[in-house]
Amino acid sequence: MPVLNAPAPAQPLAPAADAARTHGAKLWLPKRVLFTPAALDEPYGQQMLARATALNLDIELLKSNRLTGLRGDDERATYRTAKTTLAVVNAPAGALRLQPTPPSADYQLNLAEGCPAHCQYCYLAGSLSGPPVVRAFANLPKLLENTQVYEQAGRFVSFEASCYTDVLGIEHLTGALGEAVKYFAGREGARLRFVSKYDHVETLLGLPHQGHTRARASLNAEPLARQLEGGTASIEARIQGLRRLALPVAQGGGGGYPVGVLLAPIMPMPDWQRHYGELFDRLQAAFDFDCDLTVEFVTHRFTPGSKEVLLGWYPNTSLDLDESTRAVKRNKFGGLKYVYDQPTMKELKAWFYAEWQRRFPHAPVQYWT
Repeated sequence: MPVLNAPAPAQPLAPAADAARTHGAKLWLPKRVLFTPAALDEPYGQQMLARATALNLDIELLKSNRLTGLRGDDERATYRTAKTTLAVVNAPAGALRLQPTPPSADYQLNLAEGCPAHCQYCYLAGSLSGPPVVRAFANLPKLLENTQVYEQAGRFVSFEASCYTDVLGIEHLTGALGEAVKYFAGREGARLRFVSKYDHVETLLGLPHQGHTRARASLNAEPLARQLEGGTASIEARIQGLRRLALPVAQGGGGGYPVGVLLAPIMPMPDWQRHYGELFDRLQAAFDFDCDLTVEFVTHRFTPGSKEVLLGWYPNTSLDLDESTRAVKRNKFGGLKYVYDQPTMKELKAWFYAEWQRRFPHAPVQYWT
């Protein structure tokens, strides 16, 4: 069984890894943007074509609705090609049958699939089939309108837009998140949720959200973010972006969005209490005003399938994927994932709850997993 003060893994964190960084994320500009004929038949697909054209991107208008030629000579080559490709397609008919996604939200609302970031623990590994191309959905209005079918009288129904993508990381190419914010502003019984590792919040500032969208930042301890989250904004930039969304317009902000912190994936690295305590201190300094703030705690876990994919993408990763130090958790369908053992989880949970509630007594913990 692992212990929380165990030695560092074979490839330890760099000595200066905990030095705070402040850089924002670079805009993701794919090398290729593919448009299917069906996507171009959609008015919103034409809007995304105009965005790509304005950015002088290499655009290819496909002759069929199938995406082909995305694989390279090996897994790494396929990964590199896919991660620099945006495909604008229509979401399939099955996307209108929304799937539950507890504990994050009631239902998934996928505006896109695939992510431009390079997180070495990526939860999409093994979850999406085929090369990890970013697919943006041109039939966006239909996807948004379909959420009305799932609304229920007498309660708010929540929809998670970030299950299979980072919607803010591709917003400059799609505009879909802003459209969703405006759409949900007019839905009294529905709430939109999204989470991001990017800081490009400018287009969301001042939108008439009516408090119906909760913007969340995915955060982690500084050493883990530096080592494992390539292509993303720094932790400080994410915090400041979230602060801008939470601040009222009168205080120079984006209109008082409800906001949240998704702390994930929590890892009991050496000296973890100090690193996570410093993160909480930075959050406390940034959110020194009244706002609607929540937190979600997610510990690191992986499956045999995701481990295989991740090692194909990142063969030199320092991510701890040692099954022998984990407990096995099975679902009702017989699938398994490797999680931290019960003593480790108990100690982590007690510390994170206590430290969060000490600093943010009025910001509820939504769940621990």
